[in-house]
Amino acid sequence: MSMALRNKICIIPSLCVFWILAHSVIITIDGLHDDIVPCDAAVVLGNMVNPDGTPSARLAARLDTAVKLFTMHYCKVIIVSGGIDPDGNDEAAVMKSYLVGKGIPAGVIITDPEGINTYSTAKNTKRLLAERGMKSVIVVSQYHHITRTVMAFRSCGINPVHSAHAEFFEWRDLYSLFREFIAYYSYVIRY
Repeated sequence: MSMALRNKICIIPSLCVFWILAHSVIITIDGLHDDIVPCDAAVVLGNMVNPDGTPSARLAARLDTAVKLFTMHYCKVIIVSGGIDPDGNDEAAVMKSYLVGKGIPAGVIITDPEGINTYSTAKNTKRLLAERGMKSVIVVSQYHHITRTVMAFRSCGINPVHSAHAEFFEWRDLYSLFREFIAYYSYVIRY
């Protein structure tokens, strides 16, 4: 193998690493830059529920962001979306209960118990909005999830889509950034 060919082969992994790092920086900046304007609904994407049926710290932070949006009159309703976890917990029901415990009226909380992933949440939200004559949303998730979430909602025909990130950071975010790189391009190809 010639030296020139060996050098070209070595460049490919370096370019891949650069691409992953650049993408991670871009979605971090995008996710940390909240785009908050008055909208019809805030949509909180589900996440892990503790074995005792309470929201994980990550999910509680998302819900706390929705509470702030509602109390500051940035949304009229809150849509909580999540599936049934392996322990049998209904994420959406747990999220609604948490919000009610924080003083949000039950009547302004819409549950989507079939939001098993980001795309299904977007699809279900489109239907829920149409049923109520609403159009605009603020999606609420972790900062690294915002870019893909906005893309999914727009691909389902929801417009405008704004965003707010949860004030929760952990070491797991490094893994999540890499996971989002793969998930983002998976969504680009599929949707």
